[in-house]
Amino acid sequence: MLLDVRGIASFADYFVMCSGETSRQMEAVYDEILHSLKKAGVLPGHGEGSADSGWLLIDYGDVIVHIFASVERDYYQLDELWSRANPVVRIQ
Repeated sequence: MLLDVRGIASFADYFVMCSGETSRQMEAVYDEILHSLKKAGVLPGHGEGSADSGWLLIDYGDVIVHIFASVERDYYQLDELWSRANPVVRIQ
């Protein structure tokens, strides 16, 4: 899911939220995002979390990427927390 949060958040323009079924899948998504954007000359300002914790975050300044395990995504419900944001892309 890609959310446009420009009208409701002062610290970012977009949130990317996705889920992985396993720690390995979450790490693969994380690594591919870092690799692809690095090739394009885009480097993250900050990253945190671990696949074992169920939540990885990559902060690119205006874009923040959240990679969740399904259980943690259901628990934290960021989709609901940011429900006032405009969905740009939603893939299920």
